[in-house]
Amino acid sequence: MSPVLADVLQVTALIAALALVHRPLGDYMAAVFQSKKHLCVERWIYRSVGADPDTEMRWPAYLRGVLVFCAVSVLFLYLLMRVQDKLPLSLGFRPISPDQAFNTAASFVSNTNWQSYSGEVAMSHVTQTMGLATQNFVSAAVGIAVAVALVRGFARSRTGDLGNFWSDLVRCIIRILIPGSIVAAVLLIAAGAIQNFGDIHHLTTLTGQQQAISPGAVASQEAIKDLGTNGGGFFNANSAHPFENPNGFTNLLEIFLLLVIPFSLPRAFGKMVGSVKQGYAIVAAMGAIWFVGVVAVTWLEYAHPGTASQLAGGAMEGKEQRFGEGPSSLFSVSTTMTSTGSVNSFHDSFSGLSGGVLLMGMMLGEIAPGGTGSGLYGMLIMAIIAVFIAGLMVGRTPEYLGKKIGTREIKLAACYILVPPALVLIGTAVAMALPDGKDAMTNIGAHGFSEALYAYTSASNNNGSAFAGFGANTEFFNTTLGLCMTLGRFLPMVFVLALAASLAEQNPVPATAGTLRTENPLFVGLLVGAMVIITGLTFFPVLALGPLAEGLAV
Repeated sequence: MSPVLADVLQVTALIAALALVHRPLGDYMAAVFQSKKHLCVERWIYRSVGADPDTEMRWPAYLRGVLVFCAVSVLFLYLLMRVQDKLPLSLGFRPISPDQAFNTAASFVSNTNWQSYSGEVAMSHVTQTMGLATQNFVSAAVGIAVAVALVRGFARSRTGDLGNFWSDLVRCIIRILIPGSIVAAVLLIAAGAIQNFGDIHHLTTLTGQQQAISPGAVASQEAIKDLGTNGGGFFNANSAHPFENPNGFTNLLEIFLLLVIPFSLPRAFGKMVGSVKQGYAIVAAMGAIWFVGVVAVTWLEYAHPGTASQLAGGAMEGKEQRFGEGPSSLFSVSTTMTSTGSVNSFHDSFSGLSGGVLLMGMMLGEIAPGGTGSGLYGMLIMAIIAVFIAGLMVGRTPEYLGKKIGTREIKLAACYILVPPALVLIGTAVAMALPDGKDAMTNIGAHGFSEALYAYTSASNNNGSAFAGFGANTEFFNTTLGLCMTLGRFLPMVFVLALAASLAEQNPVPATAGTLRTENPLFVGLLVGAMVIITGLTFFPVLALGPLAEGLAV
């Protein structure tokens, strides 16, 4: 079988699997967040934290719940890393330095999972499981909870209530993420991923050198890191490591886990607002961008110029040698478009134009399909922008799902889409201007600029992957990237929840003959066009300085 045909079959199988679970998983998630009943374990958790799950919250109270919970999570994770050498199962590792501990705590709590360390030689078993793996669950659940609050804003009328944050958080973890990760972990273990709490093994290599092999609870962390679109690998090599990703089946399974919740949430959105066609329109826009990205990167890597690349059948340097060009490209596009730092190849080795596509996937706001929750609310914000643009073109007050998009709504949506670009551009500019930023770079010219641009794009959009061509473990990068991750995660949530409340307080507007239909292919095209144009106008200059300059110079 030719490599191209194998790649086509893998993409086809992946799309078929996602389509198969889209409806049942989406319906199940909608039922979870619309249910009035609480499980026994959930009631125990509510009592332990002193929360009343039946109390409705307005947006300031919902936001306070999000921020307080995440602030406590950052503090707990920071302290855990600072004292890990004094805890059981420390494996002899030293405590993490203050700047790196801040960076890592901000990274995992913000669902970014940027890693300026090698997990197998830095983090103890307790830190990996109690700290990092726990945040993989709760940070993903926070994103889904905020998305559900925005959906309620569309579904409700004449009220400012958006639900209960603690109820949404706990239900998401207990009923969705834990069962899903258990199934995924069992499949990974059955396919060869490791799961244990053993000591470090010291082995002698074929060249006579000593090598330390770290075991650990890899399969369980791998499952939730992908299912929750987190991405923090147990090992520095992430999903290129055979203990995390043993074979072709696990490679495709991990890509499926990255995409399954983000691609199913639009179905839950459609069920909760009473129109599944609206959900199909959203998922069609997500899928169109993702598919174009997969085709573009795969083609660019196969067609990379150069004698060595052509003889190898593609630009294989830095790719996953076990699986080939196609699975490496498929994984990379999926991870950069889902707010996931998980990688199975070295993004720094992709061609200039391919790197530009990966950057664009994050610069779009990671909404194709985006992270767990963040992808859906990002796409709904873009839908509001698209409806507003359509209203300007026909001279009619824009409406979306029976809600008028007025001055307040469009200002909140505009603030949301401006936060990540501001962080990306300011962060990159500062890194290029200061010696602390430039001295950490190992490459010069357009590629070196792309590495810094990629780092701040990844951090500000809560992705976590990296070109990794410079030393990120410095006080400068640990601090600035940590701030970008924190602001890039929580500032947009302020605008999302304020927008949800503004929509929920409105009276529903009945559809008329002049109402823009938002469930047909025309609107899908408008939505995709608005996303590409807004992103292009914002980022084309910096893309021209980095990946475009590098790609066109070949």
